[in-house]
Amino acid sequence: MRRTSKTGQRLFAVFLVGAVLLNYPLLSLFSRPTDVAGVPLLYAYVFGVWTLLIALLAAAIERTRD
Repeated sequence: MRRTSKTGQRLFAVFLVGAVLLNYPLLSLFSRPTDVAGVPLLYAYVFGVWTLLIALLAAAIERTRD
């Protein structure tokens, strides 16, 4: 039962990180007419954060016992 509790806490932490990174004040910082490898900066930021969150979720769920 203790492992489930830690996994739930990790998932909640990833949720909070995602909510902060995808919230309006931070998104407005990347809303500029600049391209990154031909992709608008805002789109690159959103997809980069999305990829990071998926990786963090996979790490939190698939973590083996210590």
